[in-house]
Amino acid sequence: MKVSIVIPNFNGEDLLRENIPFILTARDCPGNDIGEIIVVDDGSTDESVNLLKKNFPDIKLIKHRINRGFSAAVNTGARFSKGKLIVLLNSDVRPEKDFLVAALPHFENRKVFAVSLHEKGYGAAIGIFKDGFIVHEPGKEDSSKHLTFWVSGGSGVFRRDIWMELGGMDEKLLSPAYWEDLDLCYRALKRGYKLIWEPNARVSHEHESTISKLSTARFRRIKERNQLLFVWKNLTSLSLFRKHVSGLFKRLVKSPGYIRIVLMALGKIRDVARLRKKEKKETRISDEAIFASFTK
Repeated sequence: MKVSIVIPNFNGEDLLRENIPFILTARDCPGNDIGEIIVVDDGSTDESVNLLKKNFPDIKLIKHRINRGFSAAVNTGARFSKGKLIVLLNSDVRPEKDFLVAALPHFENRKVFAVSLHEKGYGAAIGIFKDGFIVHEPGKEDSSKHLTFWVSGGSGVFRRDIWMELGGMDEKLLSPAYWEDLDLCYRALKRGYKLIWEPNARVSHEHESTISKLSTARFRRIKERNQLLFVWKNLTSLSLFRKHVSGLFKRLVKSPGYIRIVLMALGKIRDVARLRKKEKKETRISDEAIFASFTK
């Protein structure tokens, strides 16, 4: 069960220099079964590429000529990977030496699509349908494995064949960032696959340091837009979608400025309609059943 580690990078020279040595140490641990390390450079303008070529020549480097966004970089890495499992690590993630030893046995169950690594301070994710919207919250951090609502695209292990079956992350609809890993995981859940949070697969994650140089206001709007697109695409229950429409109008009344987010999402309505049709056709598990699986 060889593992491919995929690291998307955009102007992360300092993070790569700091964290890749920890990944190389983990590669030398036989229990992690790491066969290759891939960095997908997403059009960086800093010295990331030169750093990798000079200091880490045994790492496979794939370069995008232009910046295409997180999901596109991850999809590129997945396509070029050779392992049966793909480990996604953001450049700001530092794994412990044996971080995969506890995670890999879960994949003996063919229904397991992904395993969430344990970021310090976070437990399994809980999915909630609230006020007409799909939201997620962190569960209790403890020492027991749990089902999880989603597995982070910055610190998770994914079965490659199911990834390809699902078409990977939705880079067309949800680029440049946010909700793409939730979208992938939700589609997996609706097809009957399982997601697990493993407490003994430990990593440290300096959250959002990879986008800290970008406009906070812009990414807040993109995050809200992508949440809306996620709901429109994936919420196929008629009764819950009616509640979403009601909740959307209530939100607009309470916060008129949210109309900007709605208009941004409507710009992709044709893609949403096409993808929603596919979800209706291929879903095996209802939205209601998924939310019933998660409690605080």
